[in-house]
Amino acid sequence: MSLQNKLNRFKKELTHVGTENQTEKKVSKTSPVRQTDPSWTSFDAVEVEFDDQYCILREKTYDRNHKIGPYRAEDLYDSVSMWNERKQSHPLSSAGRRPEDLLFFDTETTGLGTGAGNTIFLLGVARIMENAIQVRQYFLPGPGHETALYHHFLTDVQDMGNLVTYNGKAFDWPQVKTRHTFVRDMVPKLPSFGHFDLLHASRRIWKKSYESLRLANVEQEILNIERKEDTPGYLAPMLYFEYLREKDPAILKGVFEHNELDVLTLIALYTHLSNVLIGQGQETLSAVEQYEVARWFEAVDDIEEAKQRYVQLKDSTLSFKAKKALARLYKKKKDLLQAEVMWKEVLGEREDPEAFIELSKIYEHAHKDFEQALHFAQKGYDTWKNTSRIIRKNDDKDRFSYCKRIERLEGKIS
Repeated sequence: MSLQNKLNRFKKELTHVGTENQTEKKVSKTSPVRQTDPSWTSFDAVEVEFDDQYCILREKTYDRNHKIGPYRAEDLYDSVSMWNERKQSHPLSSAGRRPEDLLFFDTETTGLGTGAGNTIFLLGVARIMENAIQVRQYFLPGPGHETALYHHFLTDVQDMGNLVTYNGKAFDWPQVKTRHTFVRDMVPKLPSFGHFDLLHASRRIWKKSYESLRLANVEQEILNIERKEDTPGYLAPMLYFEYLREKDPAILKGVFEHNELDVLTLIALYTHLSNVLIGQGQETLSAVEQYEVARWFEAVDDIEEAKQRYVQLKDSTLSFKAKKALARLYKKKKDLLQAEVMWKEVLGEREDPEAFIELSKIYEHAHKDFEQALHFAQKGYDTWKNTSRIIRKNDDKDRFSYCKRIERLEGKIS
């Protein structure tokens, strides 16, 4: 670490004068602009100073009619409004928030790890500002300027309510936390955000439909966004190191544009996911995707929504799985009458050991019809024995359970 950086790191301990003024400087929204290399200004970037350091700030604004794939800024307003009208909670719900509270965020780093040796050299954010889209990118011009980078970035985002990322929970934000520890005495603290990680959401819905859920694949396959002459993300570290050698900003123009497209895509993807879950995008889903959406609602205990989604699949290619899921939900809610109806519908499609045993339980405990309960138990055991199973490690346990149930019912009848 250079002498200058050490002095910066321990500034609070070295001086007791002007602390209040320093605090005011930290939270100021003013960004003093240096005389900027024309190569930076040629693509909307300027050099902004802080504490004898500087970083590069690039800003672009798009009006509310700017299209990102099939969506515009105003579509995000509709999505947030739908979430706010919905009473049930959900991991992607922006209820209680405005579109302006969402910070769409992505980084470019010198490597793929999350340790201290990996450096973020570009922080990109997009947000809605008065019905327009503002994109801001904060660039690290060299290793000795992280204080300026994080000062300007954190000062700008202190009032934001929710991060929206793609794999940001596992990668981007943990990396910000790691780098922040090196400069935390000189920059604002990390804000407490909510966090929507759209990779997790995409996996929930599309993991059975697509081999890869990299953001580029989701853009192309789901949002119909096709990038032209894009600089691939994997080239970004090499281009950054080349910039550090050559000091020519033109080397990085494609990296900035790639990062900008990433954060804009997050706006479209959050809008699309919202539509798929609670809006007008449901009809675009395949039966497999609809089933995964229903499972997600069930997983977050939104049982009524899950039921509705499974019911919609009763006449689809996944009717058998949907009916079994419905039967389990009715059982969970102790609606044994509906559970019985649904288990019988399951058996109307194919013989299933679980359906037979669940009907056996209902007839034994609810109807007290032990002969019918025994009939279903024996059918379940016979079907289980004739079912091919790849993993058989629980066979002895399952066989014992079937035989014990049959023996008990035979005892009740005799």
